[in-house]
Amino acid sequence: MLRETLDYVNKGGIKVIMTPGRYNAAYFEHSYLAERTGSALAMNTDLFVEKNQLFFRDYRENKQRVGVIYRRISDDYLDPMTFLHESLIGVPNLMDVYRAGNVAIVNAPGNGVADDKGIYYFVPKMIRYYLGEEPILKNAPTYLPYYEEDRKYVLDNLDKLVIKDVAEAGGYGVIFGSGLTKEELGNLRELVKRENRRFIAQEVIDFKDMAILDNGQKVMRKADLRAFVLSGETTKVWASGLTRFSRNPNSFVVNSSQGGGFKDTWVLSR
Repeated sequence: MLRETLDYVNKGGIKVIMTPGRYNAAYFEHSYLAERTGSALAMNTDLFVEKNQLFFRDYRENKQRVGVIYRRISDDYLDPMTFLHESLIGVPNLMDVYRAGNVAIVNAPGNGVADDKGIYYFVPKMIRYYLGEEPILKNAPTYLPYYEEDRKYVLDNLDKLVIKDVAEAGGYGVIFGSGLTKEELGNLRELVKRENRRFIAQEVIDFKDMAILDNGQKVMRKADLRAFVLSGETTKVWASGLTRFSRNPNSFVVNSSQGGGFKDTWVLSR
């Protein structure tokens, strides 16, 4: 599916999986995906811009035009001429080639706006507005303290809610009000009042418990499913997904950066 998507958006040239390098925690994934999609695995030192086109230089110093990049690098580090000047893993002038329409970048720069947890609040509204449909899957009940009505509810129920910093990711910036002292709740309440656009609040959702092996023992842990969606000629949702679980028996946070693990996902019927 990824290969088909890359081929569909290709602007004319080879496919490239762009990786920060072998010291990245997901480097095996990058090399595996390159092999399976028929793409070149490239670091920034393998790529260069010439006459507003992007090229890949192989180990024999041969150069090939690049038509599409599946990048595993954040926007900020992608092009030091456009974003962070101190980036050592980006390709200078890559964004000029992208703006000219001479290379496709997957995922497209700027799509990280959807990672702002504040956007989560608006998803059901966007479905109704743009599609004229009701959401098939329900959101966790979510409140945006930026709005007065939501802010009042959040401040009145802070000890029962999960508070999330919209700028954080990977399980960071997640605060369960039930685990705070009276003083900590007071401090958080003042912070939410002062920086109400910085946070969302959600009702606590009791994740599904799933059996895992921990030191040879079968135990139950919280788990969730992450879906994969690819948009090319059509939008496809991978029939499987990534099952993540928490190794901590008292935690709802399943992110790998917080010590979480993952399991195979089996779809027995559709």
